[in-house]
Amino acid sequence: MLLEAEKTALLLIDVQDYVLDPMNHPPRPSFYDRIAHVVWPSLSKLLPTARDSGVEVCYTVMENLTRDGRDRSLDYKLSGFNIPKGSQGGQVSSRFSPQSDDIVWKKSSACLFHSTNFNYVMHNMGISTILCTGFLTDQCVEQTMKVGAALGYRMICIEDACATDTKERHASALQRISLSGEVASSQTVRSAFVS
Repeated sequence: MLLEAEKTALLLIDVQDYVLDPMNHPPRPSFYDRIAHVVWPSLSKLLPTARDSGVEVCYTVMENLTRDGRDRSLDYKLSGFNIPKGSQGGQVSSRFSPQSDDIVWKKSSACLFHSTNFNYVMHNMGISTILCTGFLTDQCVEQTMKVGAALGYRMICIEDACATDTKERHASALQRISLSGEVASSQTVRSAFVS
């Protein structure tokens, strides 16, 4: 695998306080165990390597455009995701805080291509490859991977930098994702950057 750093973006999907707070969700011990033992260590190595290589680092968070959430997509309404505009839940986790010039998109649907100007900005920046990380593998990550591929991006899901509620759901999502994009480990991606 080779990645041209100046044409690549590392996307952290919904690595935010709402998703990480156990009070907002039913018990999901497998999710929190994977985050602690797999995702955090992978992202802790991947993020500085990407930055040092000149990769564009960007984030997306779930957050309503309104306080009452009337703008949310049907999928978010059905899923019960309601993160009010300006709330703490909509903040990127302090563990991987954006730097001053990183872009953070606030989305109100599972796919940031549908509810933000992400596609427009990526084209303006000359980005053709998007590395997807974050939560949940079988929801926002999968939706973003599929739509990005349909729009002509090289989409790569970094499997050890993603998680969802159960191991089975994670594995199933990776199988579906592999039909329209690539699946790779963070170690493979870290060693693939060329400038």
